Formats: sequence, structure tokens, C-alpha cells
Amino acid sequence: MTADAHFWNRIAPKYAKSKIRDEAAYQYTLERTRSYLTVGDHALEIGCGTGSTAISLSDAVGRITATDLSDAMLDIGRDRAAEAGADNIGFEQCGDDGLPAGTFDAVMAFNLLHLVPDLDAALSSVAERLPSGKLFISKTPCLGEARGSFKYWMFLTLIPLMRLVGQAPSNVRFLSVADLEAAVEQAGFEIIETGNYPASTPGRYLVARRR
Repeated sequence: MTADAHFWNRIAPKYAKSKIRDEAAYQYTLERTRSYLTVGDHALEIGCGTGSTAISLSDAVGRITATDLSDAMLDIGRDRAAEAGADNIGFEQCGDDGLPAGTFDAVMAFNLLHLVPDLDAALSSVAERLPSGKLFISKTPCLGEARGSFKYWMFLTLIPLMRLVGQAPSNVRFLSVADLEAAVEQAGFEIIETGNYPASTPGRYLVARRR
């Protein structure tokens, strides 16, 4: 088990009880994502956590494969999906560098890309699962946008300290919006929609079409 898998397994019960920090931004990005999906789609969500987003979008697609590296997170997700009657979600354990085989109509990654150890490899893996014209939909905290501010200094100081006491994962990337979008385009995508939801940090919402 990797250090990150151990971290997320350990905090899964607490994570499951935590509230969404900006409910309005979350709901807006859900609706934007829903607008790109169809009932015949087989979607893949990577880094699904406890399954909340997959469950919310389950009625917009034919099937969702929801993956995470944490078994504990997935167990909670399975229970939640069963309670919600979302029987078209299949939960699978895997990291961003070992995605399920096959192709998908859409790949989604929410609050994940700033945590992966190798962003280029993760995006390359996503691209391999999408035929030309299909969509990658993501939202990513771009911590690098605060560079030069007190907020940025706090991030730089607190995250390593939190990691020392087991309160942060081993990989936290300080991405700028420009760096994120350049990496997505380099992986073979054309960006067709962006926005910051929430505007602070920001949480960069991005829809990209596979070339």
C-alpha cells in the first residue's frame, strides 16, 4: 500500500462526514458537467473519494466506473450508492497511473490533479481512455495562483507541517492555471470551457475535448 493510500484510508470516515466548503460552486460545476453527459455514456471518474459526485451524476449517464486508490473510501461509496439506489456505478480500486482498461465517453477528475505524483503521466493515461472527440472534465485547486501572497506562504508552510503529523497527503502540487491548462493541452486535448468555481484559490473547472 502506498503512503497516499494509507493516508486516505485512515481519514476516510472523517472525510465522509466533512461538509463541502462551497456548496454553490459545487452544485454549479455539477450542472455544467451534467450538460455534457448523455444517458448513453459510460463515464469514468478517477479519484472518486466516497462517491458523492458519481452518485449525483449517475442519472445523467448509462454507467459510471468510479475509481480511487483508497479501499476505505470506495467501501463508503458503495454503501452510499446502494442507499441512493444508484445501481449503475461500479467502484474499482486503482491509482491515476493504473486506470481501468478500455475507452470511455467521458473522464472526470475533481479535486485530484493537484495531488497526483506525475501530472503528465496521469493526463496521458486519461487521454488513452478517450477516443477523439470525447471529453475530459475536471476541477482543480490551483494553489500556485496565490504565489507571492500571504495565503501562498501559508500553503507552503502549513502543508509540509500537516504532512509531518499525518494530516496531509504526500503529494500536493502548487499548480497555476496556466501550468494546468498547458499540461492538459500537451496531453492531446482542446480546452472548450473553463471557469473558477470557487473564485478563491481558484478551483479551476475545465472541459477539454480529445483531439
